[in-house]
Amino acid sequence: MDSKAPLDVIAASLRRERGRAGLSLTEVAKRAGIAKSTLSQLESGAGNPSVETLWAISVALEIQFADLLEPPRPKVQVIRANEGPAIYSERANYSATLVAASPPHARRDLYRIVVTPGPGHESRPHMPGTIEHVVLSTGRALIGPLDEPVEMYPGDYIAYPGDVPHLFKALVANTTAVLVSETS
Repeated sequence: MDSKAPLDVIAASLRRERGRAGLSLTEVAKRAGIAKSTLSQLESGAGNPSVETLWAISVALEIQFADLLEPPRPKVQVIRANEGPAIYSERANYSATLVAASPPHARRDLYRIVVTPGPGHESRPHMPGTIEHVVLSTGRALIGPLDEPVEMYPGDYIAYPGDVPHLFKALVANTTAVLVSETS
């Protein structure tokens, strides 16, 4: 393996897979035919592992070779309708349920919105550069900048600046939407 081996990924993968298998350093090293100190170094992110060493470790752990070189893929997450952490408005019959928070170093949050007819939810400006994307799922609503909201129908999509005052006002009962808030 060259000097640019993703040692941190390999180290984390080794610790994860050894833990998953419930094996000690000694046992994995024995099965792989390598020194325990070599395995310990690799798990701490040190060393310069060869293809042969990583291959032997993957066989000992009964995993694919690529599992040592790639970070784990995200797990599937399901949040059923009417589940999840809902936040309610004080001024309107409006709730927002955080469905997916922005991962580190990204600025995107995903919400499921439920609104009933009434005065509507007026939002103050968010951080500069914020854009909100809404897909109306059911019902009918006025959505967008407070001074120019757009009437939306099921399946309609709108994107608008979230860094200005904006509105989400249900015009009929059972109005729901998916909202993505992103900041650049």
